[in-house]
Amino acid sequence: MEMFYFMVFGGLAAVVAVLELSKSSRDRVNTPTAFNAFKNNYLLVYSLMMAGDWLQGPYVYYLYSQYGYGKGEIGQLFIAGFGSSMLFGTIVGSLADKQGRRRASVTYCITYILSCVTKHSPHYKVLMLGRVLGGIATSLLFSAFESWLVAEHFKRGFDPQWLSLTFSKAIFLGNGLVAIMSGLFGNFLVDNLGLGPVAPFDAAACFLAIGMAIIMSSWTENFGDPSENKDLLTQFRGAAVAIASDEKIALLGAIQSLFEGSMYTFVFLWTPALSPNGEDIPHGFIFATFMLASMLGSSIASRLLAHQSPRAESYMQIVFLVSAAALLLPVVTSFVIAPNGVKGGGISFSGSVQLLGFCAFESCVGIFWPSIMKMRSQYIPEEARSTIMNFFRIPLNIFVCVVLYNVDAFPIIVMFGMCSIFLFVACLLQRRLMAISEIQKPRAQDWTAMRDVEEEPLNA
Repeated sequence: MEMFYFMVFGGLAAVVAVLELSKSSRDRVNTPTAFNAFKNNYLLVYSLMMAGDWLQGPYVYYLYSQYGYGKGEIGQLFIAGFGSSMLFGTIVGSLADKQGRRRASVTYCITYILSCVTKHSPHYKVLMLGRVLGGIATSLLFSAFESWLVAEHFKRGFDPQWLSLTFSKAIFLGNGLVAIMSGLFGNFLVDNLGLGPVAPFDAAACFLAIGMAIIMSSWTENFGDPSENKDLLTQFRGAAVAIASDEKIALLGAIQSLFEGSMYTFVFLWTPALSPNGEDIPHGFIFATFMLASMLGSSIASRLLAHQSPRAESYMQIVFLVSAAALLLPVVTSFVIAPNGVKGGGISFSGSVQLLGFCAFESCVGIFWPSIMKMRSQYIPEEARSTIMNFFRIPLNIFVCVVLYNVDAFPIIVMFGMCSIFLFVACLLQRRLMAISEIQKPRAQDWTAMRDVEEEPLNA
């Protein structure tokens, strides 16, 4: 079965290479030197931030188990991380709009470095503190950096269309290439050098410190709503009103929560799905394959976002539909393919089919990230961007906590079926978002034309 893994990995690598090398002048956007310098600076920082995150991921569970903690206690630590992201992370992340996005990005680095330091202690309370700090850092990672980028991009007067270039390249690097390299580097530190499972966390802290130094030396500060008379409660109330009064923002939040909730559930389920009878599967190699599939998706997204048509609101309907079908595969194979009751051995035929479907899902993840970033930059008001983005993460974190708490209560196929339904609902909501945007776009164009007509006598 090793040949099967290499065929899947090699096929994905070949497709990614072909897509990147075959980009024509029509797929590439000529941008000025000033924008390229700005984009490359952000990509360097974002890649370092993601390296600090990806280095830790594969070894968190393993480190806790090495300290002698059981599945129940480790589950509580994971729930604490998501709960912290929902409660404290929402507050800290929302402060970025008022206190500054650059300052929030530096806070992310400091918070995550402290979280890495706690991994040196085997004491449960210290590890719990580390999970709380990690939850806060996660909220900042997925709100402060994007908010800083969007505000700085427009403040410098760059073309709005160029924002898609930065988004797609950031996902290609940060969620693809950097993830693969981080996994290999972590494996090198732990297995080849024999430094133990805490070594990746020390390496992550180093990358985060380097990124923080670059932020402090090269980034300027920007704010959402810097008015002095608005406290945090007023900010929350304003963000809630914005979500309730604009259906497009509410739809974006629901779509994001449904997709990311399914994605995080998939992270916990793919291992038992591919090895239900204790099959010997190469976890690291499969993880690298998933990340390569995500790179493929981001490469496709970069081509789509480089043009005005099709719009993200349109093609994301297909992406969600494909995602729903991909995560429905474990349910279908459980009924169509007879289960293999033999313990151990290599991956089964059913597992091979599911692996291909999971790669398709990861490709959809690669398309999702830059596309949702693009839509958020269009629809979310600048003055409350970080606050609203952290509001979106509240239902996501509640959902993941509930799944983690009940992970043993339902069969795997029920969990996958639930995720598939959520993704289909996301497809329907995306269709609604597309309809609203199409209705309102002509109105905006008519208003612009009317304004131009009114200004003509003044210009004459």
